[in-house]
Amino acid sequence: MTEQSAAPAPASAHPRLPEGTDVVLLTQSLMDIESVSGNERAIADAVEAYLRALDHLETHRDGDTIVARTRLGRPERVVLAGHLDTVPLPTTPGSRGTVPSSWEGEVLYGRGATDMKGGVAVQLAVAAGLTEPTRDITFIFYDHEEVEASKSGLERLKRHSPELLEADFAILLEPTNGTVEGGCNGTTRFLLRTTGTAAHSARAWMGHNAIHDLAGVLSRLQAHEPATIDVDGLAFRESLNAVRITGGTAGNVIPDAAEVEINYRFAPSKDVDQAEAYVRALLEGYDIERTDGAPGARPGLTHPAAAAFVAAVGAEPKPKYGWTDVARFSALGIPAVNFGPGDALLAHTDDEHVDAQALRDCHAALLRWLAA
Repeated sequence: MTEQSAAPAPASAHPRLPEGTDVVLLTQSLMDIESVSGNERAIADAVEAYLRALDHLETHRDGDTIVARTRLGRPERVVLAGHLDTVPLPTTPGSRGTVPSSWEGEVLYGRGATDMKGGVAVQLAVAAGLTEPTRDITFIFYDHEEVEASKSGLERLKRHSPELLEADFAILLEPTNGTVEGGCNGTTRFLLRTTGTAAHSARAWMGHNAIHDLAGVLSRLQAHEPATIDVDGLAFRESLNAVRITGGTAGNVIPDAAEVEINYRFAPSKDVDQAEAYVRALLEGYDIERTDGAPGARPGLTHPAAAAFVAAVGAEPKPKYGWTDVARFSALGIPAVNFGPGDALLAHTDDEHVDAQALRDCHAALLRWLAA
């Protein structure tokens, strides 16, 4: 049965995904479809065709975001979500983290291996192989995760069809090495500006060096000890760093302006305004502008569905230090965790890869939970 509340995009030439539930073969096939952010049409078409062939699911399309749902009347609904896009392909000659994929023994190399076509393949394998889950499931495959939030397919779905996001619990299949990672840190960015007086560098005493004024800022940041904060039983380590410096106009001019960009990754016990207040207190006396901010997400591990899932995985949960879309689900009042195959440290690298057994193990853990 299918439901079409948004017209599908025009068909485009692309390889079809293989039938069946072989999660390794599905991963390879997804990786062989180039889907750098902004170019998700082909992979979205392939995912949609795969899902529409499954009679036990209702399928919906919004742009290049695909949603498929069971409608079994279960007392609980869970979301399995993953993004279809990748960062740009590597430019280093001979890189294995590119498209098409390649094998080395039981290890699959290529762009998206960990971030996150392995996780998407697990979603598809569960969707195809589990027709009578113990919980109703919403499968979400969305576009534009690796770029600015204004383009997010998940945010667009929230605007167009918020009812499709309704659930009791959500799992984002980002790479976690097969361990549940609860919640995520928030993130915010600032520009700190200093102002001086321009002068010829041969007569530097006639001016005031704005770049030198950043020394005090950098000293405070270097001396700062990042906190580790317990949130619902998980220890979230914070970080506060200068990430970019600009200033100066020429090699013989004393700079009259300079700025440093600062990134603060804060525990989900704080909101964005509290994070800003923390940074302003540390850097009191300086001109600071907040340029970006996204709240984190509390772990949500006390929810019964989350507790049952952790038991099915069988490993001690960990905190997620980076920001992920679990924060979007948390903002909707849906407890969410990260869980997926592969090492997050390999994401976006020229050597991106995933072990075939990691894909199988992740798939098996979800089946244990959803079929029990």
